Amino acid sequence: MTTIRTPAKIIPRAFPGIKPDEVQEIIMNSRIMTYPADTVVCREDAVETTFYMILEGDFEVTKLINKTDARLLKTLTAGDFFGEMALIHNAPRAATVRSLTNVVVLELDKEGFDRVLKRSPSVSMAMVGEISSRLRQNDQLAIEDLRLRASELASAYQKLAEQDLARQEFLSNIAHELRTPLMIASGYLHALKKGMLSGEQLKSSVDTISRNVDQIVSLTNDILFLQEIDLVLPDFQPVDMVEVVTRVASKYKNKATERRVTINIHERRDIPNVQGDVQTLERAVTALVDNAIKFSAPNGKVDIHFNSQAKQVSVSVEDYGIGIDPAIRPRIFDRFIHLEKSGDELYSGLGIGLSIARQVIQQHKGSLDVDSQLGKGSKFTITLLQWL
Repeated sequence: MTTIRTPAKIIPRAFPGIKPDEVQEIIMNSRIMTYPADTVVCREDAVETTFYMILEGDFEVTKLINKTDARLLKTLTAGDFFGEMALIHNAPRAATVRSLTNVVVLELDKEGFDRVLKRSPSVSMAMVGEISSRLRQNDQLAIEDLRLRASELASAYQKLAEQDLARQEFLSNIAHELRTPLMIASGYLHALKKGMLSGEQLKSSVDTISRNVDQIVSLTNDILFLQEIDLVLPDFQPVDMVEVVTRVASKYKNKATERRVTINIHERRDIPNVQGDVQTLERAVTALVDNAIKFSAPNGKVDIHFNSQAKQVSVSVEDYGIGIDPAIRPRIFDRFIHLEKSGDELYSGLGIGLSIARQVIQQHKGSLDVDSQLGKGSKFTITLLQWL
């Protein structure tokens, strides 16, 4: 039900203590106006000279923060009033007032107010008292706003500090991950150059050099891929995700065997193709399978399931290993987050696999979700659009 107020009831609220004849004096020097919804009657930073008393309808009061974001300060309804500072001070409006509904207001401009003061000096005292009260309220709002902004700044500074530390650790990890295979390969190459190796020892040394060079190339490609993935969006083609997963699982068979982890593909023949780029999707699946093997316990397993519904295809990669600490879970897809140790177990790598996977899936307009319990394992699910 719409609330309607009469000027005779609102004016004493705006000017406490004034007499009935002074109320009539104010009404005679005011005007009743109507405005449609979404009308700005007061604009922040504008110098205006009108005081408003709401007879019917609702308003919102907003203030720009950082010159871009409008923050809602409060809502006003019938019986409220605003803009009283305009009657005594030629200062810009402190906020914007916009009608939320069709409104009816009683407007008193500075000229009309001056005429009232000449006949009724007591109105001036009532106005001073009300202005003082409003100023105290505004001071409290300003203090609270400053506290909020100080808290936001402190939070932003903390995040920047954490990101800077993460970047430093990331660079340190890059140096470590590249230095080790480089030193190994370099040592064997020097031995080869000096003719110190022959026979089976020579073959083993070449295999070691090849394996470490492949590791260096893989690390370098991952770093470059993460930087370039947003630059070029490939043309999407129909992609068989069962084929992609099978190929990745075959590639990681040896690594899984080394860690005594079994990869189980729960294949389904009715899974349709998805819209995508096969190479980047293979990178995303590779990151998830590598992650699952790495964080599985010895003699553990990795289950890969497929599902299709509502014109979408999902692929889930589930392990039963260490799980994800809730404290770092919101940040696991950040570029510089890397788990180095859990208990006595040390983990190699740069920690950019999940970041790569997320960027690839986002580029495909899909989703990458995680469900994890600490000490029980994690399940990552990719959801993509079917090829139409």
